[in-house]
Amino acid sequence: MSHGAPQVPARSPDYPARLDVDYPERLDRLSTLLRLVYVIPVAVVLSLVTASATSTTEVYRAGEVVERTTSTGGGITGGLFVATALMILVRQRYSRWWFDFLRELTRFSTRVGAYVVLLSDAYPSTEDEQSVHLDLDYPDARTGLNRWLPLVKWFLAIPHYVVLVVLGVGAVVAVVVAWFAILVTGRYPRALFDYVVGVGRWGLRVQAYAFLLLTDAYPPFRLS
Repeated sequence: MSHGAPQVPARSPDYPARLDVDYPERLDRLSTLLRLVYVIPVAVVLSLVTASATSTTEVYRAGEVVERTTSTGGGITGGLFVATALMILVRQRYSRWWFDFLRELTRFSTRVGAYVVLLSDAYPSTEDEQSVHLDLDYPDARTGLNRWLPLVKWFLAIPHYVVLVVLGVGAVVAVVVAWFAILVTGRYPRALFDYVVGVGRWGLRVQAYAFLLLTDAYPPFRLS
């Protein structure tokens, strides 16, 4: 593979970021009704792992504040994105422990997301796969990744951001409709379920390409 000027690679039919969720035959009505309450503890855990850090420095003179400086960090995932991009650019390496951490964090956050959008009644585990199956392929940075693409992948993915905004609005509507359907029937309409999972799958592929930097294969425009 050439390591010259960045080019958008051809799309791969077997993308190195995959997501599937087991379809539940029945869902608990009470859990569905109170989902936004039940999710609070695990959402706090997730936010503690991923939230940005903010610090404020104040300069005093004669007992008065004369200067206040506030700095905000980008959080663990943001820091690892920058570090990974630099490692690929400078050393053509993707540290395995960074990959393992990001993969498990992505799995955990996806389980929390699946719980919020009612795809599963199982309370999100920090370790067990449960009904959410997410897999990422570890890249060979030296032979499989263009060292310059991390500088522009976020820009090349702009068309996907636009599409995902539209699909995301549709997913919100689908979840609201499914919420009422589950309360009445105890079942998640299969078409709505597949659509919501498909949007999550699409978003995962874009994340793997533009931010996790796992692949140079441009994400396909499809839900499946």
